[in-house]
Amino acid sequence: MINRDLIEVFSEIAREKNVERSELATILEELFLHVIAKEYGDSSNYSCIVNLDKGEIEIYAEKLIVDEVDDYKVEITLKEAILKEPEAADLEIGDPFVEVIDPRIFGRRLITSAKQFLAQRLKDVERNYIYEDYANRVGEIVIGVIHQIQRDSIFINIDQAELRMPRSEQIKTERYRRGDSFKSIIKSVEITPKGPDIIVSRCDNHFLYKLFEMEVPEVEDGVIDITAISRYPGERSKIIVRSNDKRIDPVGACVGMRGSRIQSIVRELNNEKIDIVNYSDQPEILVSRALSPAKPIQLYIDDEKKYCVALFNDDELEFAIGRNGMNINLASKITEYKIDAYGAKQYDRIQQDQKTELKEIPNIDIDNVILLQSTGIKMVSNLLDADMESLLSIKGLDEEKLDLIYEAVQNFIERKVEDETVSDMENEINLNNENKS
Repeated sequence: MINRDLIEVFSEIAREKNVERSELATILEELFLHVIAKEYGDSSNYSCIVNLDKGEIEIYAEKLIVDEVDDYKVEITLKEAILKEPEAADLEIGDPFVEVIDPRIFGRRLITSAKQFLAQRLKDVERNYIYEDYANRVGEIVIGVIHQIQRDSIFINIDQAELRMPRSEQIKTERYRRGDSFKSIIKSVEITPKGPDIIVSRCDNHFLYKLFEMEVPEVEDGVIDITAISRYPGERSKIIVRSNDKRIDPVGACVGMRGSRIQSIVRELNNEKIDIVNYSDQPEILVSRALSPAKPIQLYIDDEKKYCVALFNDDELEFAIGRNGMNINLASKITEYKIDAYGAKQYDRIQQDQKTELKEIPNIDIDNVILLQSTGIKMVSNLLDADMESLLSIKGLDEEKLDLIYEAVQNFIERKVEDETVSDMENEINLNNENKS
């Protein structure tokens, strides 16, 4: 059994584990060297060749011909060498001799060791196959079945592979149950002592991109480009789309007939609302579209600083900002402009407040006011427009003093806004009372 039969047994196991024959030959060679090392304590002077096609296993030990053997593992007498191989008669003391080892000398010890060794090596090979397979599939959507749910991670099975979705990659509004099947994107693959750690995600921006690629043929074909994505997973997202064909409306193509395409994606993402923004190379148009469904009445854009002030009707400001700042934050991310939103009346008040002279603001040391005035900084607007580097170059000013000045200015503006808001509310109440009477 030791040769052909043993190889056939191992070959059958390898087929079950999807191990290639070339890989199996290497494993068997390592197996015999492992058994030799376990038997003799060292296998450095041994070599093994496995021929699967012929069903042959050849083991060789390189030894030194000596007068008297001190270590039979690496030495042999000339007489013994000639008995094993007649052609050794031409050799002399000090010459190397290659002894052919019969695998049958290991007997049942080989079978016992082989089972443990082969099981571990096949597991290593299988893990390596899984790692190489998934490492080449990063960024690809996969469908798996949940087989285990832990506090910090969900574990998904796909064939022989186990994938992990950490809490940070899960959509917070979703509830997962064992046996559920769902889509996710392969985010990263790392090799660990326990095997490959395959991380999948439903929160990653690229997951949304791949869903559009699956549902919108024009995206997959490159006719429509998705140039930017920002998400609050499970709640709201915004994407910027651009058509490379003037005949095709990128927003309409992504929405589909009667919303069929976008609705399919929305359902996959647990009803996440998706705003599709048509690209423009004009910042004011792009920012205005990105703030949709809110409509700004005025934009002040600083292209160099990538900064934008967006003005809205006062009664639409809350709508423009969105719940927890969601709408304006998403718009800022996809346009790469920092956007501050103001109501029109509120902004007019701020502009008026910025015309206030620094000497009129409480809690600013008069000496610091004099230092600022000496460089032409007399009003709040002058201070806010100046950069920190130029302010710190003023002799007598340091970061601590500037922090106190900014704090006093901020408190002054906030108090003014609060006072005027209260005044507006009182006027509205009085007006309502007058109308009722």
